[in-house]
Amino acid sequence: MLASEQKQIFGEWLAQHKGIFFKIVRSFAFTPHDQDDLFQDISIQVWKSIPDYRGEAKPSTWIYRVALYTASTWARNEKKQLQTQPITDVEHTLTMKAQSYDERLEWLYAQIAQLAPIDRSICLLLLDGFSYKEIAALLGISESNVGVKIHRIKQHLRQNSKVGVDHGV
Repeated sequence: MLASEQKQIFGEWLAQHKGIFFKIVRSFAFTPHDQDDLFQDISIQVWKSIPDYRGEAKPSTWIYRVALYTASTWARNEKKQLQTQPITDVEHTLTMKAQSYDERLEWLYAQIAQLAPIDRSICLLLLDGFSYKEIAALLGISESNVGVKIHRIKQHLRQNSKVGVDHGV
């Protein structure tokens, strides 16, 4: 593949699927500096993966696979290097210019941030309309495991939404 072709494909993918990049970054990194670092890491890995893309899946599925793997690896490495702050201590979050502020969305991202990396991945894929079968294939787990994890994620969200209502969210 020529560098010019790779550059064109990357530009198209970034323009069409930037929401995927931002959702994953926002779900795995919590400070502006970390979000910038993770966005750059994901972008580099997506760029490097373009020659391996065979078109067997939609570009968005491929991007999710690369980005989630990169984010999970990044999160593991960060956890080893630094003591992470609880989400309640983090004041800054990545805001996309095109997106208006919504307290419910902020609450959802805060809840997703509390999940284990695999559960974050499942949650993001589910919110983007991927089927259990597609999620299982992307993450290399069984379809029934996806179902169990989604059930637990929903329980977590329900439990915390009751707490949030009590505290004015």
